Amino acid sequence: MDKYCRVEVLTLKTIEMLLPYYEYHINSIQSMCYRNITIVKRKNPEHYFAFSVKFSYNITMTYKMDLPVTGMTCAACVAAVEKALLQIDGIKQATVNLPAERATVEFADPVVPTPLPVIIEAVKGEGYGVASVRMDFAVRGMTCAACVGAVERSLKGLYGVLNVAVNLAAEKASVEYISTVVGFEDFKRVVKEAGYAAEQLTHEFVDTERERREKEYRILRRQFIVSTVLALPVFIGNMMPVPVLSNWYLLFALATPVQFWSGMRFHRAAISALRHGTTNMNTLISVGTNAAYIYSSVSTFAPGLFLAGGVAPQVYFDTSAAIITLILLGRLLEARAKGKTSEAIRNLMGLQARTAAVVRGAEEMEILIEEVVAGDIVVVKPGGRIPVDGTVVSGYSTIDESMLTGESLPVEKIEGDSVFSGTVNMTGSFRLRAQRIGRETMLAQIIRLVEAAQGSKAPIQRLADRIASVFVPVVIGIAVLTFITWFLAGPKPSFTLALMNFIAVLIIACPCSLGLATPTAIMVGTGKGAERGILIRDAEALELAHKIEAVVLDKTGTITKGEPEVLDIISAGNMEPDDVLMIASTAEKLSEHPLGKAIMKKAAEKGMYVADPLEFEALPGGGIKARVVYDGSEKEVLIGNERMFRKEGIDISSVTGIAKRVASQGRTPVFIASDKETIGLLSIADTIKEGSLEAIKDLQSMGIEVIMITGDHKSAAEAIAKEVGINIFFADVLPEEKVEIVKKIKFGGKVTAMVGDGINDAPALAEADVGIAIGTGTDIAIEASGLTLIKGNLKSAADAIRLSKLTIRTIKQNLFWAFFYNAIGIPVAAGVLYPFGGPLLNPMFASAAMAFSSVSVVSNSLRLRGKKLP
Repeated sequence: MDKYCRVEVLTLKTIEMLLPYYEYHINSIQSMCYRNITIVKRKNPEHYFAFSVKFSYNITMTYKMDLPVTGMTCAACVAAVEKALLQIDGIKQATVNLPAERATVEFADPVVPTPLPVIIEAVKGEGYGVASVRMDFAVRGMTCAACVGAVERSLKGLYGVLNVAVNLAAEKASVEYISTVVGFEDFKRVVKEAGYAAEQLTHEFVDTERERREKEYRILRRQFIVSTVLALPVFIGNMMPVPVLSNWYLLFALATPVQFWSGMRFHRAAISALRHGTTNMNTLISVGTNAAYIYSSVSTFAPGLFLAGGVAPQVYFDTSAAIITLILLGRLLEARAKGKTSEAIRNLMGLQARTAAVVRGAEEMEILIEEVVAGDIVVVKPGGRIPVDGTVVSGYSTIDESMLTGESLPVEKIEGDSVFSGTVNMTGSFRLRAQRIGRETMLAQIIRLVEAAQGSKAPIQRLADRIASVFVPVVIGIAVLTFITWFLAGPKPSFTLALMNFIAVLIIACPCSLGLATPTAIMVGTGKGAERGILIRDAEALELAHKIEAVVLDKTGTITKGEPEVLDIISAGNMEPDDVLMIASTAEKLSEHPLGKAIMKKAAEKGMYVADPLEFEALPGGGIKARVVYDGSEKEVLIGNERMFRKEGIDISSVTGIAKRVASQGRTPVFIASDKETIGLLSIADTIKEGSLEAIKDLQSMGIEVIMITGDHKSAAEAIAKEVGINIFFADVLPEEKVEIVKKIKFGGKVTAMVGDGINDAPALAEADVGIAIGTGTDIAIEASGLTLIKGNLKSAADAIRLSKLTIRTIKQNLFWAFFYNAIGIPVAAGVLYPFGGPLLNPMFASAAMAFSSVSVVSNSLRLRGKKLP
């Protein structure tokens, strides 16, 4: 990249021709920081000129760009990507590096590079991907929805930025971008140019977030206290004749610090917005209070100006001082309330352990959590918080996993079980092998997911955003119209009444309440969901969930446990059921088949000691053959289905009737033979998860149609559907057919949710209006969903829908209040009631109402924290 481009031209005519060209290109460069055009007249008869166009550091002449490309595996992939890129207009050269998974693109026009979405679509069109990164950072100085719009526009203008979401309540921006093209320094620069400050969220920043909020609160409180102490005597001196105190010069002296010290935050923000051609709530406050202050100051020091025009001078220092004081009070209350909206995130962050006890060599040592590496053996003692995700390698304990699942009952953990960072070890001591550390832990992923959801925008917010973008200019227009109307047509003193109503209109208008209505409720709702083991990927999923009319449930792993279980042991002849199980478990001990593991699990539950088989062979078609020692003698054991037994010529007539009955119940009959003689039958099935029946009834009680789909045969599906009370089910469904079923239900006009846990559920989860993944399932299923249920319990699906209903109800209440307040307050402030005998609105009361509007919206969102899901 070139930092500067300097152009020398000779005549004024040439300048006039080229300047628009450069103006056009400067404005079309998306990541332009600033421009500085200087024209210098040379002292000679020919009027030679020189002018330079100065570009900012980061953009300007973009000759080349690196693009991270995913999904390439061979030279053919490289050729396909290069060909696709070279076919795009504006790309001069494209070189793809397979090991680095990167494409280097050279533009034909370095001043106006090819739009990035066009390049990405070309790569995706060939079946590959472009890796993007999401970064969250703090944005300081925002006060209303207009500020949010200004920050979003500045960030979206950067070449390399794909998506931007700015959250006023959390004071954060979430940016999706191509890391090889643009970075945080660019974000910081353009945000600063927009009049705000960007700060990177490091670990240190996260740790000091509360401290920063408390510092801001202390500053606000100090400004409010000073403002109150000074404004109170101003108010008294203005309202009634008090010796000395009513002196206009004293009132001026008391009101000035309020106006320009306590109120400086409003004036500074208004000036910054003005520099960038925008307006916000601070503009209204600054213009309104300065109008009252300047008018009063002129009346104090130059009363003759008014007397000459036949108007008695008056002062309204109480108006400007009281407005600033009351708005500071509102900001103070709002700051306290906004801090509580992100309490769920802070609670999750507080669960992160700072140190870990690890075994290095023969020594146990305490180290910082950042120094733990994957594969370390970590010692966890009773009462300690587990520092990393891992697997128990020795020891036994019970773990409080309520922070993950919302369940208060501790979970038993033995060797081989997974444990998670942030959970609490209750009783025993154990050792774990670290698997996921730092940002890879379940806790870190939950924090990121909740933060992403809290920073996203719900579709319901779009109307508020559109209104907020034009709100302030419209209010200023109404205020000016109000002033002109009252000045020209109002009663005496018309100027005074016009000024007071002008100020009242400016002050009562509250774009803040519009900007805070949705994000505060989303933050509280997503936090409440996280505390109950419901992770919400984005605000759109949360909003859609309250409209769900049909829920499609995948059977295996969602309604059922997803793992077979021995439900019954039937013996043939004189052999006892436990003897049948002992022979079967010995034969299956080396098996990796799910049915073999189910048999071993049953033996373990009965406390049986199972010896190794002498010989073991897995047979094609779903069975095993083994040689075992039982009761002192060797036996040849065969375990399998009916087809295998008939093929082997083994008589199963003694258990055929029982096998048919087992199959009719949706279970799998497994035959067992010893030395070519059938000795018994096992009834094996995937059993219903705890809570599935109650959850399905719960969903149906909300008027939601529940549908089950499964790849199992019809008899098994019918048995499960009947057991849980589902009337509509689809059996023998292939993975690709699940998507078609979801499409058909959606085509019927119903808002549809899909609940699943497997890789084969991912397409259907993505197709549904709302995808709900069971947290115990695969990462692919979770990635394709809008909601994730950490508990792996279907009851959480009903809770998620109820949470959505509560959150959306809160948002609608907030938006109604925000719209209603402004729709009623602005006309009243303009004096529309006065001709009908109604009162005029004092600007001081207008400021109190404005402050109350924002606080009421945030407070209403906070009520959501205490509400129970019915």
